[in-house]
Amino acid sequence: MRGDSRATKHALAVTHLSLTNFRSYAACEFAVSGRPVVLTGANGAGKTNILDALSMLAPGKGLRGATLAEHTRKGPASDAATLWAVAATVTRSGESYEIGTGLSAGTSGTTRQVRLNGAPAESSAELGELVRMAWLTPAMDRLFIESASGRRRFLDRLTLGFTPGHGRCALRYEQAMRERARLLKYGPREPSWLDGLEAQMAEHGVALAAARAAAVARLNASLQARREAGAFPAADLAMQGEADDMIRENGEQSASLFRERLAASRIRDAESGRTNFGPHVSDLAVRHTGKGAEAHDCSTGEQKALLISIVLAQAAELSHIGDGFTPILLLDEIVAHLDAKRRAALFDEITALGAQAWMTGTDAQMFSPLKTRADHFDVAASRLNPISE
Repeated sequence: MRGDSRATKHALAVTHLSLTNFRSYAACEFAVSGRPVVLTGANGAGKTNILDALSMLAPGKGLRGATLAEHTRKGPASDAATLWAVAATVTRSGESYEIGTGLSAGTSGTTRQVRLNGAPAESSAELGELVRMAWLTPAMDRLFIESASGRRRFLDRLTLGFTPGHGRCALRYEQAMRERARLLKYGPREPSWLDGLEAQMAEHGVALAAARAAAVARLNASLQARREAGAFPAADLAMQGEADDMIRENGEQSASLFRERLAASRIRDAESGRTNFGPHVSDLAVRHTGKGAEAHDCSTGEQKALLISIVLAQAAELSHIGDGFTPILLLDEIVAHLDAKRRAALFDEITALGAQAWMTGTDAQMFSPLKTRADHFDVAASRLNPISE
């Protein structure tokens, strides 16, 4: 880590959480101190559902990537009009904010509601400017050996911490890309319409790729500073893709070249039924610098350690820039595949960063080094019972 700059760090934490008809919870409400939170219990007890609920307070589809309807509880509802709702009190440097989101049923169908301090918010992106989050789940343990789409989502979540408008940019790019694909498939292939959509794709696509590149540069700087800090390996990140190469090589000319490339690819894209060029097909390459090996060639434990190292590097970097808010970390089954040394190192780094990390696991003993530094709950049958220190 860099020199002692803890004076620039400010507390960002959820201190109160309320769930209604969310996943396995008909109703749940509890308060925490703002310290790290440990949730332990048997598989299926409802631990991950708490983290999933928290993730819905950030832009996007949450840590499960599920549709909004999939979060609705199966079973008797405590409020028929509210399909599901999540509300929280968030503190930032001593100031409190009431935020919430949910899915409601109305005469015109289901709609997602987002609220900030009692007033409707434009979208979940507005909450993203207030709350920064990063997460790791067991499904991400295979991130380096599966498709590139998961790695892009992982990087985009980290990029949001540095560039809050990144989510809106990605959404606008995808909307323009889908509309262009529809016109190419079904017509009419009106050149002026396609020109307009490709101009939007170029504008947002270049911004999307540039934000990712800037995030990668920041993460690499933080990872280089970390070295082997806390027993976690250093990593080197790089974006790979034709669009990324074009932007690196052409700077301000990238948008016009992007448009030209899309226009020249219309027939090919129409025949293949997909857009073959752009940041949506880029990949994130990760290298274990200590071993000089690509992440996909490392062991399962090493891959998980690399993921943790990257997330901790982002948290450290964010604590040194801008308003200095370290993100809230959602770490599901985080101690799996970690030996005792790395578990202790993880807990020490979380504490040193001043981050509120919500962690789950099946064995409470694994979290014993955090006994006096965290709020600990036993979770059983979707009920939370505090465990005293």
